[in-house]
Amino acid sequence: MDRRPGRDPDTVTVLWCTTDGDERRKAHTLLVRAAADVLDVPLSEVWLEHEDGGRPVLRGAGHALGVSVTHGRGALAVALTWGAAVGVDVEVVRRLRAEAMARAWLDPVEADWVAGLAVEDRPAGFLWLWTQKESVGKALGRGLRRGGMSRRVPLPEQWPPGEGSPALRPLPAGGEVVSGAVLVDCGRLLIGVAQRAGTGSEERSQPVRVRIHRVSPAAWS
Repeated sequence: MDRRPGRDPDTVTVLWCTTDGDERRKAHTLLVRAAADVLDVPLSEVWLEHEDGGRPVLRGAGHALGVSVTHGRGALAVALTWGAAVGVDVEVVRRLRAEAMARAWLDPVEADWVAGLAVEDRPAGFLWLWTQKESVGKALGRGLRRGGMSRRVPLPEQWPPGEGSPALRPLPAGGEVVSGAVLVDCGRLLIGVAQRAGTGSEERSQPVRVRIHRVSPAAWS
């Protein structure tokens, strides 16, 4: 597999694939295998547990890695980083009442941005923000509770944004969380990513970059 973030807290590695069947089990299997590969240890030395709120954590040799898992609608993704909390979310780009949903749930600045897109681009624009909000909530360890949907996230610097691996950017309100999103699979999927700096790491000297890799389920399932 060899998708190694190394011991670099300024890099998040995301592995994703489309799949069918038991997405949850496959996502958890991929996460443990990816962590063992990153750490160059046998699979038996890494295992997955969940905190009381459901947040996945690695134990054994994987305890120093921040990890996150997402799956649904035939897609899954896992994120790994070194020494920091991380969140990831994947969504299939599909038809939505995007402007109405944005007006109902998002910050007015974000809702205006969604409304300003071409009609055919609004679902992807809405999901660009949604996946980041889900990811930020995971990185903070509280999901979308306490105003997670209205918490502003970075807008794309251009639209359409392309499929390159993004640098995560600070939330408009500031703080230690950075986030971003990327289109993959020829624009059929959106992956949101967020990272929360570890204690004492709020002042970042380097931008946090994301390395996105598509993997084949046949290689690890």
